[in-house]
Amino acid sequence: MLSFKSYTELKEGRYPVWLKFVTGGLVLKVRALSNQIQNETDPVKQNKLISKQNNLLSYIVGLGIGVSSGDRGLLNRIKKRI
Repeated sequence: MLSFKSYTELKEGRYPVWLKFVTGGLVLKVRALSNQIQNETDPVKQNKLISKQNNLLSYIVGLGIGVSSGDRGLLNRIKKRI
């Protein structure tokens, strides 16, 4: 596993620095929500947490599509929403 410093210094690809930080932050939020979902006993609260988690995952998928397709417009729209 890479250290945080090594992760921020990666030079491979042409991904902007903001993209690395945003993706890392989203992953941390998804993991935290996953832990909350597992610890929650109320099904209604679990469903709300799952919907939040799905929302964050959709941003991660959108960033992946925008980067792989080279669509700068899509990346800018996602960046504004995040």
